[in-house]
Amino acid sequence: MSVDARSPSNMRPSTLHLPRGSWATVFECLCAHFPAIAPAVWQERIARGRVLDAQGQPLELATAYREGLRVHYFREVAAETPIPFDEAVLHLDEHLLVADKPHFLPVMPAGEYVEQTLQARLAKRLGNADLVPLHRIDRHTAGLVLFSTNRASRGQYQALFRLRQMDKCYEALAAALPHLSFPMVRATRLEGAEPFFRMQEVAGEANTETRIEVARQLGEHWLYRLYPVTGKKHQLRVHLAALGAPILHDPFYPEVTDAPDAPDDYSKPLKLLARGLAFIDPLTGERRRFESQLSLL
Repeated sequence: MSVDARSPSNMRPSTLHLPRGSWATVFECLCAHFPAIAPAVWQERIARGRVLDAQGQPLELATAYREGLRVHYFREVAAETPIPFDEAVLHLDEHLLVADKPHFLPVMPAGEYVEQTLQARLAKRLGNADLVPLHRIDRHTAGLVLFSTNRASRGQYQALFRLRQMDKCYEALAAALPHLSFPMVRATRLEGAEPFFRMQEVAGEANTETRIEVARQLGEHWLYRLYPVTGKKHQLRVHLAALGAPILHDPFYPEVTDAPDAPDDYSKPLKLLARGLAFIDPLTGERRRFESQLSLL
């Protein structure tokens, strides 16, 4: 698909295969399929060339509806709040980009975040609408994110995460645990909890595993080094909280102190950092390692 790299978001668009119905135009189908979006918004997007066919050509208001037609559209959020922290590009080649993500910035578009995401910023900066993250870290977490810059090799790098052939190292600042022995391994079963955005440890066969080391003892808080074997949602946050050392400024664990949609307090970033990534490059066979230039201290 040909997407104009000069588009406002420089983003890969979302895709909809038109469902069965009796609409006369694609515009009418979109209005019915997305009732929360006003028809005037779709009219404006179409007028600005933000709704495309499978070949990347802009559609018109009068474009005829056809069941199964593939339509690409760009998500937009009115009056999106800027996030006042900058990302850094640590490495770029024909296959990979490695970025240092600041706290509070989402990796990918979701909910109220579209332009204020790492993917959108980098796509615009590099003029590459085909830039795709190979993994994600939480919005509240800072540190390394690996992107594919080339769809031809993307699957080989995605397989590194799926097959657990990507070595990941995180750092966290949390309460001291002088009564426990380190290094240690935390292997437990995590499932969804209430409210819906939380996770919890439950009885049963372990589906998560994290190796935990102490990097520095800093009085009432220690700097921990975390090596997740699995990649469950909020795994590191839950594991440390369960040990009695919730990560400093964590709004969700052990108790919810802020709702997900609460305004960000930039003075209290979650003290969790994706410090390192290491892997055998599937194309060259060489060992590669990247390290964040950010610090929790």
